[in-house]
Amino acid sequence: MDHMERIVIEGGRRLNGETAVHGAKNSALPILAGSLLAGGETVLYNCPRLSDVDAAIEILQVLGCKVTREGTTVTINSDTMTQNEIPEELMHEMRSSIVFLGAMVSRLSKVRLSFPGGCELGPRPIDLHISSLQKLGVRVDEQHGILDCSVEKGLHGAKIMLSFPSVGATENILLAAVMADGVTEIRNAAQEPEIVDLAGYLTARGAKIKDAGKSTVYVEGVKTLHSAAYTVMPDRIVAATYLSAAAITGGKVWVTDLNPADLESVLPVFEQAGCRMKIMRDCIFMEGPGMIHPVRNIRTLPYPGFPTDAQAPVMALLTLSSGTSVFVETIFENRYKHVVELCRMGADIKTEGQVAVVRGVKKLYGANVQATDLRGGAALVVAGLAAEGTSRIGQLYHIDRGYESIEQAFAALGADIRREGT
Repeated sequence: MDHMERIVIEGGRRLNGETAVHGAKNSALPILAGSLLAGGETVLYNCPRLSDVDAAIEILQVLGCKVTREGTTVTINSDTMTQNEIPEELMHEMRSSIVFLGAMVSRLSKVRLSFPGGCELGPRPIDLHISSLQKLGVRVDEQHGILDCSVEKGLHGAKIMLSFPSVGATENILLAAVMADGVTEIRNAAQEPEIVDLAGYLTARGAKIKDAGKSTVYVEGVKTLHSAAYTVMPDRIVAATYLSAAAITGGKVWVTDLNPADLESVLPVFEQAGCRMKIMRDCIFMEGPGMIHPVRNIRTLPYPGFPTDAQAPVMALLTLSSGTSVFVETIFENRYKHVVELCRMGADIKTEGQVAVVRGVKKLYGANVQATDLRGGAALVVAGLAAEGTSRIGQLYHIDRGYESIEQAFAALGADIRREGT
C-alpha cells in the first residue's frame, strides 16, 4: 500500500471506445468468506484484482487455507484450515471483514475477531450481525474491541427479522445458516444483486436457499457442501463510475461485461441528465450530452433504490449541470467527504445533514485533491477527467480497494491520465 502514489489527469478530453467492467468487489468478498465452509475447493472466476480482495485472500491464508491466483481466477482449498482467529491488522485492512464471522462460526466452534476497519463512513453497527448470529446459536462475548464467539451445541435455524435490510448482516446469516440444523427465515433481508450472487455460489456448492433477492429468504440447512467453480458477477458500481465519466466528458463509450438490470435505479438518472444510451443484453453505449441537465432529487436507498455507492460519482457528473440537483443520503453518515474536494475543483455544493445541494457550474478546474474514501476517490477521478488543467489525486489506496487500475481503464478510452509515485 503506497500512500505516496497519486493519479495525475490532464482534463478536458472526451472519452471514446470500449471498456469492460471487472468482477464485483462486494460479491467476491462474501464468496471468498464462504469458501471456508465445510472444506473442499472453490474455483472463483472473474475475481477482481483489488486490495480488498488481497486482504480477504490474506485472511484465508492466515486461517490455514491454500489460495492460488492466476489472473482473475482464484482457487481456494479450505481443507487445511486450522486457525480460528483473524489478527487485528487484517481485520482493519478491510471494511467488510466482519463477513468472515458467519462462515467461521459455521466451520469452528470457537472464533476470535477484532472489530473491522476500512473506510470511515460513520458508525457501521455490527450489532445487527451479532444479534442475528446469536439467534442461530452463537454465544458472543465482546470486550475491548474483541469478539469472542462460541457455538456450544451447533448452529440451529431461526426466524430473524432485520430492523434494516443490511447487506452485511444478510450475508453473515446466509453463511452461518446454510449448514445450520433446520430452517432459517430472514425477513427484511437485503435484496442487492450481490446477495443473489452469494446465494448462487452457495447453491452451486449444494446449499438450499430460496428467494434470495426478495425481502424474505429461506435457508434449509444441509449437512455437507461440495467443491464448486463459480463466476463473480460484474461490478455495478464500477459500471456506474465508467458511465459517469463517459457522460461528464461528452464521450461515446461502450461499457461492456455488465448486467443492465443491476443498474435499473441509476440509468434513469443518466437519462434525466440528458445522456443518450443504448442498452443491450450485457453492455451499455453511453453518449454524453452537450449540456448536462440537473436531476432534481436523488435519494440513496437499499436496493432496488439508488445505491449509496453510486452517489459520489454521479454527484461529480452533476457538478457541471445547467441547474440545481439535490441528493439525500439515507444509508450512511459521513458520506459527503468528497464534497470539500470537489469544491476545490470549482464545484458549488452545500451540504446539511443528509442533504447535498449541487448547483451546476460552467467549468471545473484542475486541483490537488485527496481521495477521502473509495467512491469519493472515484468521484474525483470523474471530475478530473472533465476539469480544465491538471488534477492530482492523492490517497489512492482508497480507490484501489474497489477499482482495478482505474487509470488504465480511462487511459484506454483516450484520457490523459497516469499514476505516479512522489
